[in-house]
Amino acid sequence: MDKLNVASCFPLCLFLIFFFNAVSNAKPLVLKQGFSAVSAGKHLQYYEDQASQLAFDDVILKTFSPSEKDVLNFGITPATVWLKLEVCNQTNSPSIFLRLNQPILDEVVLYSHNPKSNRWTRERVSEEQPFYLRRFLTPEYLFELDLPKGETLLYYIKIKAKENIQIPLTLEDPHYLFKQTVEGNLAAGIYVGIMLVMLMYNFFIFWIFRDRSYLVYTAYILLILITQTSLQGLPFQFLWPNMPIFAVYGSFVFPALVGIAGLEFFKHFTHLHEKAPRAYRFSFLFYPSYILSVLLGIFGAYKSSFQLVEITASAVSIFLLVQAYRLYRSGLQEARFFLLGWTLFLVGICIYVLKDFEVLPYTTFTRYTMHFGSAVEVILLSFALADRINILKREKDASQAQALSVMMEKEKLIREQNVVLEGKVAERTHQLSEANQDLTHALDSLKEAQLQLVEAEKMASLGQLTAGIAHEINNPINFVSSSIGPLKQDIVELMEVVDDFSKVIEDSTDGKPHSVDAIQRFSKKAKDLDIGYLKEEVSALLSGIEDGAKRTADIVAGLQTFSRRDESDWKTSNIVDGLESTLILLRSSIPSFLTIERDYGSVPPIECLPGKLNQVFLNILNNSVQAVLATKTTSNHFIRISLNVRDEELDIRISDSGIGMNPEVKARIFEPFFTTKDVGEGTGLGMAIVFKILENHHGKIEIETSPGLGTSMCISLPIRQPQLQRDEKSD
Repeated sequence: MDKLNVASCFPLCLFLIFFFNAVSNAKPLVLKQGFSAVSAGKHLQYYEDQASQLAFDDVILKTFSPSEKDVLNFGITPATVWLKLEVCNQTNSPSIFLRLNQPILDEVVLYSHNPKSNRWTRERVSEEQPFYLRRFLTPEYLFELDLPKGETLLYYIKIKAKENIQIPLTLEDPHYLFKQTVEGNLAAGIYVGIMLVMLMYNFFIFWIFRDRSYLVYTAYILLILITQTSLQGLPFQFLWPNMPIFAVYGSFVFPALVGIAGLEFFKHFTHLHEKAPRAYRFSFLFYPSYILSVLLGIFGAYKSSFQLVEITASAVSIFLLVQAYRLYRSGLQEARFFLLGWTLFLVGICIYVLKDFEVLPYTTFTRYTMHFGSAVEVILLSFALADRINILKREKDASQAQALSVMMEKEKLIREQNVVLEGKVAERTHQLSEANQDLTHALDSLKEAQLQLVEAEKMASLGQLTAGIAHEINNPINFVSSSIGPLKQDIVELMEVVDDFSKVIEDSTDGKPHSVDAIQRFSKKAKDLDIGYLKEEVSALLSGIEDGAKRTADIVAGLQTFSRRDESDWKTSNIVDGLESTLILLRSSIPSFLTIERDYGSVPPIECLPGKLNQVFLNILNNSVQAVLATKTTSNHFIRISLNVRDEELDIRISDSGIGMNPEVKARIFEPFFTTKDVGEGTGLGMAIVFKILENHHGKIEIETSPGLGTSMCISLPIRQPQLQRDEKSD
């Protein structure tokens, strides 16, 4: 209990207090000899601090309004409610208890004046404090008034709550308080006992039959029990006394969970997804509303949270009543118990809510009618689940009898048909034998057709390669051919100069005199031929011929690398060589505006069939080139090839900036005979062969693509083949 030091201004405060008391004509509550309990409602004065910012010294200067009700009701409000009560004790007992029987309030602070010390004392009880810190370990708010006989004292009470603020305030004698506490604990114990018995009973039934409806109903009973007893403060007292957070947030969390659990139980109990699929789908619309109400409460919007949960609960209640009635009318007998129990529960809720809205008076009956309704509902729904067992048993017996009758009828029919069937078996066997022969022939034909189609795809690829290689070789050969004529002419002219020079040297050697004319002719001819230019031209022609020969050799080497490895033996091969040889063979079909980007890095050789993998690279790279050409633009296009080693696997990623694929094409890309090309331009087996080759290599391929954003194919191959490793171990 805290003391407020207002002694310095006490005379003024005391004068103002008595002045405002006189103005308001407040009548003190007189406790006469022999009283047991008396309601303080109509003796109260109240003031609402809407901003919840006034201190006690400010509040006592405010004008309080007199109460005209036994139980004040302020509804859900963010305001802080201040009460003023003047009590005169004419009994022999100096100990009087002030009891505020509303455990769901968040905070209650009692200010009492001590005339001997001229000080105000302050006693605070709150949900935010651990329960054991309370002076009196009771769920309701209880204060002991030190009020000597014959004296009249003034009290102020500060109340805050995020829930509905109803104030059933009474002054009670200690003996009466003890009696009321015992009776309240007894009633609460009976209610809790009924709910726990029903909970254990249904859980036991679930344990035996493993019917999920009983498990959901057990959770529903538990949540109902916690929610209803929270109105009396019992969970805070017995379950989580050291965790005030549950008491603070439980008032809007548990009602939402009860609504969700009730919906789930109803759907399981009535098989709503089978009986009324549309209603079943509609039921999921209530869950976001419940979740939103919880979030609003967590973030401080308490009024909106309570209003939303009440609206949602009302809608759910109507929905369940309507669906239960419809199911009962459709012949579902289990629904009659649910309909009756849920109706009684809703009646209890309605009476409780009408009490909150002051349509009905605040009494013990109206306060606990929801508890009674929930207990009756739980019992009736347990009867419904038990009756469901009897219904299932009757249905099982009926189905067994029907099954036995059907079996006997079938046995009779079987005996009658055996004679006919035995005669038809031989005939049917002969027909099946002939059909089997036809199927075998058709299968052989299909296999032959498949081989022919695969060979046709290979021939198509070979034809494309041949045309590309012929074009690639033709360019350097043409250059060589065109250079031979000028080179031959330059050599002839140079040889003439050499012959003339040799003749002059020969004449000089034989001792013949040199004529001036011969020397002049030689000089003139050498000048006319421009020996320096001839040397440069011959050098350039020889360099061009050498480059053409080298390009031809590269093409032949690439073709040799690509083709000589089409073998059936597994071997260790460098993937880079296969990729480069494939690019050389495709060079003629790659336009000048398409850039080939390489990111090979350092990768180890892998165990594979090199020729088969080259065919994979050829199909994928050729498709990438065609995808780029299909964009019909000539700028900023690329094909990017990157290699990466990861966990004993080699990843080969080939990306392009082509037209990409839509989801429908991507889903069918590996189907045999599926193609997006025009008729006559492809067989649709290219990517199917790619998939088969990679499957044979224990590899996989993944495709990332979007229309207009290009395509990226990632091939993952094991560096060492599992089958080859097993063979090595066995050797």
